[in-house]
Amino acid sequence: MKVIIPVAGIGKRLRPHTHTTPKVLIKVAGKTIIEYILDEIINFDEIDEIIFIVGYLGEQIENFIKRKYNSLKKFRFINQEAQLGLGHAIYLASDYVKDNEPVIIILGDTIFKLDFKELIKSNKNLIAVKEVNNPKRFGIVFLRDSKMEIKKLVEKPDKPESNLAIVGIYYIKDSNKLFEKLDYIIKNDIKTNNEYQLTDGLQKMLEEGVVIEAFRIEDWYDCGKPETLLKTNKILLKEYGNNLKKEGSIIIPPVYISESAKIIKSIIGPNVSIGDDVIIEDSIISNSIINDEATVRNLLLRDSIIGRDVEVNGVYRTLNIGDSSEVNLG
Repeated sequence: MKVIIPVAGIGKRLRPHTHTTPKVLIKVAGKTIIEYILDEIINFDEIDEIIFIVGYLGEQIENFIKRKYNSLKKFRFINQEAQLGLGHAIYLASDYVKDNEPVIIILGDTIFKLDFKELIKSNKNLIAVKEVNNPKRFGIVFLRDSKMEIKKLVEKPDKPESNLAIVGIYYIKDSNKLFEKLDYIIKNDIKTNNEYQLTDGLQKMLEEGVVIEAFRIEDWYDCGKPETLLKTNKILLKEYGNNLKKEGSIIIPPVYISESAKIIKSIIGPNVSIGDDVIIEDSIISNSIINDEATVRNLLLRDSIIGRDVEVNGVYRTLNIGDSSEVNLG
């Protein structure tokens, strides 16, 4: 069995962080997004190869994965030279999948918890779904009545008539049929939002009578935008936080603090992740992510994401203000 993980996207909604760091290497609650994905699947004997579709900053991704996991699983890295869409990215793996070999597709910006042992026992084509508040951002499924059989798939509809979103996990038993339909939409230049979409290939399968069912997943966390990244960080810290104590500072759980971080006369938490070799001094920080090698001094910081190797310095103020005054320093 093959796993295909497309990680070629440029992560526009997470700029400026993704100008220099691939989205899957951004940290949440002390781990990169790609680590959360791989840790869920790396030990399954049924998976003989994990195929990454890389592109933008792909060398960083390849180097990280080889350094972290290379002795545990066979990896293959395929370069998507042009950003032609998710359908095109998945199609690039077709030469490396055996005849009708089952494939698992996991989008690289997806953090989830799932019983893969149960998933791969199934003889069905399956797509993970979850109800969302903003369905315009996702591929949407329409079900046949109350059954979980999928009737129709639509990619990022302008006027969604369903809020049941595809969350980026697919188990496809009929891989030959999937690659056949992706080949068809590419050769016939069938695009949605100017890209070759995986949902269009899956929709072609439905139109030919291939049965695809949805299954609901609850433990799925969105990392696509700064506000959702911070929300996911808050949720995951409840499980993955280490609440490390730092002498001379106040730590308010849940937090993740790297052992190599230096915290000096500061208040940290709640809901803060602090990366390797970070220096924080004379600051109060809550609901934020501070990435590796950053320095923060003299700041009151909340709802913030500070990138790698960033230095941020605030200032102290001395005020002498009379009665019935109003001062706005922000």
